[in-house]
Amino acid sequence: MKKKRLVFLLPLAILLTGCDINITSDDFTSKLIPNWVSFVTQLGALIVLIIVIFVFAYKPVKKIVTKRQEYIESNIKEAEESKAKWKENEELSKANVLASSRTAADIVAEAKTDAEKERNKIIDETALEVERMKKEAENDIARMKEDAKEEIRKEMVSVALDASKELLGREVNSSDNTRLLEEFIDDIKKDN
Repeated sequence: MKKKRLVFLLPLAILLTGCDINITSDDFTSKLIPNWVSFVTQLGALIVLIIVIFVFAYKPVKKIVTKRQEYIESNIKEAEESKAKWKENEELSKANVLASSRTAADIVAEAKTDAEKERNKIIDETALEVERMKKEAENDIARMKEDAKEEIRKEMVSVALDASKELLGREVNSSDNTRLLEEFIDDIKKDN
């Protein structure tokens, strides 16, 4: 409402500044002292013009400039906050990457250690298996050797009995057979 009243003062101020009050006076003093009606009219028009400019130009422009300044400051503040968050996130990301690389290195080291343990375990198990198989083979060889010796001894007894039958021309009784057999085996053992 106040602005509407001031709008009507603007044409009045323009009319008053355009008004020419012409007082003719020939003396020098009248020319030195300005016409007070003209002076007051121009002063009033200037005041009205200043008020109109203040109300219609300065205040709205000041509001726009203030809003723009607040907008720019809020954008700067948001940008600074965003930059701070970005830096914080960047540091957090760097820390996560570093922690992940450490974890990965730990996992690789642990895997190497586990693989080395597994390798050693397999080597030890293989060595034990080879040792067991070697002992079994040695036992089998010793048993087979004993079996072969027993088989040879039995064959030699059989051959000796057949030879003694042929030499003596008669059948040897069991006591003679046992004595001759033991003598023969003792002779063979002495030769070896």
